[in-house]
Amino acid sequence: MKILFLVYHGFSEVSGISKKIHYQVKGLRENGHDVRLCYYDLGSNGHWCRFVDGRVIADYGSGPLSGLRQRTEMGSLLDYCQREGIRFVYARCFQNASPWLIRFFRKLREAGIKAVTEIPTYPYDAEFRNFEWKVRMGLKVDQLFRNRLYSEMDAVVTFSDAKEIFGQRTIRISNGVDFDSIPLHHYRPTNDDTLHLIGVAEVHPWHAFDRVMKGIGEYYEGVRQRNEGKPVKNVCFHVVGGVHPHHMARYFTPIIEKYGIQERIVFHGQLFGKALDDVFDMCEFAVGSLGRHRSGITVIKTLKNREYATRGIPFIYSETDSDFDHQPYVMKAPADESPVRIQDVIDFVNSHHFEPAEIRKTVEHLTWKIQMAHVVDAVFSA
Repeated sequence: MKILFLVYHGFSEVSGISKKIHYQVKGLRENGHDVRLCYYDLGSNGHWCRFVDGRVIADYGSGPLSGLRQRTEMGSLLDYCQREGIRFVYARCFQNASPWLIRFFRKLREAGIKAVTEIPTYPYDAEFRNFEWKVRMGLKVDQLFRNRLYSEMDAVVTFSDAKEIFGQRTIRISNGVDFDSIPLHHYRPTNDDTLHLIGVAEVHPWHAFDRVMKGIGEYYEGVRQRNEGKPVKNVCFHVVGGVHPHHMARYFTPIIEKYGIQERIVFHGQLFGKALDDVFDMCEFAVGSLGRHRSGITVIKTLKNREYATRGIPFIYSETDSDFDHQPYVMKAPADESPVRIQDVIDFVNSHHFEPAEIRKTVEHLTWKIQMAHVVDAVFSA
């Protein structure tokens, strides 16, 4: 079957979202489908263009109006779908509902082409609370048109437990994993008897890494107050991924300075490949999302939990995730603003031993090949 995977933006080599999209396309292809990847990016001529598998199907020129043209011109995409015999369009939500997008999906439906949109996080409105006003205005437009938009589709794909989103039925799947791209964890202890923690993310408030930092600060503060001199265990938290200066100033810097834990928090920036693997292999424990409640989300199947499990490293998170809530290699933090109790993490690590290969086995059913097959089956069996 010919499938168009529709994305409303371009890609980055270090972006987890970009990697996920390519793994999803790979998963569909592993199920025997002819999958075309459509995206919007800068062309070699300096113009903003819509591409399908590297080939330009629409050139929107340069300058500030190019983005507007891309949002309103959908005829080239519709022509492509009809000309190429596309039977199914899998789109990824970009909070960009509009009259032009509604018309496009209505035309697909009239042409007998099935369509779904994946909403990566739901509900998502609260995630925009601290964004600049232009982004928040874009959300207002999305709110005006999204119910009408999704009524033109066959379903909404979600990683939540919601049975209906914006008036449309849902197909509930888990975020998937790609075993070929994630190596097994090979822990290599350092010589200073330090517990190294790792958190990987393009950092946002809902990751709540500040809860770990405050927990480390209180752990060392407790040692000083008890006049114990040296702590039972040294702790270091490695943050891998981009951190916006505003986020650093609001969430991280005050905690680090208050407790004097500058040497205990290491910001690596974006890493991938061997550089990322090397940091993972010096760490015993990973940190998932600890603040999804800040966005009004209680149930979600995050990609990061699955990536940690695929590597084979134990981890902590605070949301409800039915794939992992019962696993022995997982610690659950309360979904509130309390600091993470570092002594509890130390005790957990000291009292358990998990083989990375055994942890990985628990997510064999979560490959993208299997998850994407669920979507196709649900659409064409309805």
